[in-house]
Amino acid sequence: MKLFRIAIPAEQLNRSRDFYERVLGTEADATVPSRLYFHCDDVILALIDRGAPGERPFMPLPDNIYFATDDIDATHRRAADAGAREISAIETRPWGERSFYCLDPDGNPLCFVDEATLFLGRGAPWK
Repeated sequence: MKLFRIAIPAEQLNRSRDFYERVLGTEADATVPSRLYFHCDDVILALIDRGAPGERPFMPLPDNIYFATDDIDATHRRAADAGAREISAIETRPWGERSFYCLDPDGNPLCFVDEATLFLGRGAPWK
């Protein structure tokens, strides 16, 4: 079994599209009305327009979505330039990951982790 899609709510889909295209450095797949898909390797990040008729009311996610990046410094700059809210500094966590946290324009919490420092569990060393 594998995880293939994560859906997150967006109150203003066009605003969220601009943010994620800038931060992720990739264009949205707008194949489905009221949805945007961002292909992140084997997992799709789907933005769901909570302002569209028939959709559930908007409510931001309760916890972080984590992204691995091969250039954490450039990703941090892109997030700041794209208007990320409550963006933290890049720090090394007690478990060894180098990362930063922020909120997207809709208040969804995100974390970006330096790919070279990913903590994957399953017996990985804990510092």
